[in-house]
Amino acid sequence: MMTDFTPLRSVLYMPSSNERALEKAKTIACDGLIFDLEDAVAPDAKVGARANAVAAVQSGEYGRRTLTIRVNGLGTEWHDDDIATAAAAGPDAIVVPKVNSADEVRELVEAMERAGAPAHTKLWAMIETPVAILDALSIARGSNRLGAFVLGTNDLVKELYAEHVPGRAPILPSLHTALLAGRAAGIAVIDGVYNNVKDTDGFLAECEQGRVMGFDGKTLIHPGQVEGANEAFAPSTAAVEDARGLIQAWEDGKGAGVVTYNGKMVENLHVESAQRVLSIHEAISALA
Repeated sequence: MMTDFTPLRSVLYMPSSNERALEKAKTIACDGLIFDLEDAVAPDAKVGARANAVAAVQSGEYGRRTLTIRVNGLGTEWHDDDIATAAAAGPDAIVVPKVNSADEVRELVEAMERAGAPAHTKLWAMIETPVAILDALSIARGSNRLGAFVLGTNDLVKELYAEHVPGRAPILPSLHTALLAGRAAGIAVIDGVYNNVKDTDGFLAECEQGRVMGFDGKTLIHPGQVEGANEAFAPSTAAVEDARGLIQAWEDGKGAGVVTYNGKMVENLHVESAQRVLSIHEAISALA
């Protein structure tokens, strides 16, 4: 049983320059928060946002949520100070945009460790360029401190000269490649954002697509998307009951040779999948 499983169904970007939003985030039922210092923050607000993000992470007022800080990218004027300050604050993870190689992963981890990042602080690499997709496996294996891939689908669409369309056909090969690499390395993989916050049907369809593909959850840009993501990426009541029944049938049939459940043959791989369903369900239940 995966007792250390951490739900990441809904990971909400939060502009760290907006103190009212940071306060509201304490009551939002998301699994994770990304206190953003990058895209959502104007250049003249970067330093203040950095201080706000650190204060939020260290406040102890966000319950069981996974708390992360997204820093400005490598090569920007704010990056070094962002990494040093965020690492010292000790969030659950530091999110870095446009990570393109295993060498960059190692460089980022070295900077985190120089700044005194505690052992629990992971690196989350944003995968959002063609070269990152093509080198996804080496990036995923770049360091034991790498804890997740976060898909940057907007940038990926832009750099491919593709278009945003229902079903995401232009980027499905890229999404799947990132998933393959993440699973091979044993890290979480979180889907990209859905841009139209008023298109509930489209958002829910994309959540369902992401769940079916194998993503752990989805990054979000609006609190109104949290409930839909939480429901989409959680095992259904029927799935939980089915998992329990399958495991019980397996345990009851030990030594009997062939075990069946609901007319289907049960093997070890089915039991492992059922155990994962129950682990996710139990971890989600513990958040309540």
